[in-house]
Amino acid sequence: MQRLIVSLLVTMLLTITGCSYVNTDDGVEVHETENLNAEDILTLDPDANIFQYDGVIYQTDIDWVDDLSLTKDEKVGEIETKNEKDSKFEDDMSNMLSVGTEIFSVKERGDILIVESDGKTLKYYAIVEG
Repeated sequence: MQRLIVSLLVTMLLTITGCSYVNTDDGVEVHETENLNAEDILTLDPDANIFQYDGVIYQTDIDWVDDLSLTKDEKVGEIETKNEKDSKFEDDMSNMLSVGTEIFSVKERGDILIVESDGKTLKYYAIVEG
């Protein structure tokens, strides 16, 4: 019973503090949430294959994304740093991709990027709060 109460309290605190309240001058209330960062994702899944691009974490091995038929478009960047040690990420940093791996946009969607690594095409989905 005590575990249930503690779990409920923690959930309530996380819910209350998870969203910030912004009151605009026109009386409209806006609630903002932040995107998940590398630490959040790696805490949930320590084996996640991720990289950061333009301030957003992208993750691969998502079944519904892997099933999409996508067309590689323009090169938008490349992996500059490999970080296998901790969860402090910066743009163009990956935990599994090699330095120099090229990152491409896709024609069909703006929330998916493609990389080609070790002869495989990997689709990475932007992990954003909606």
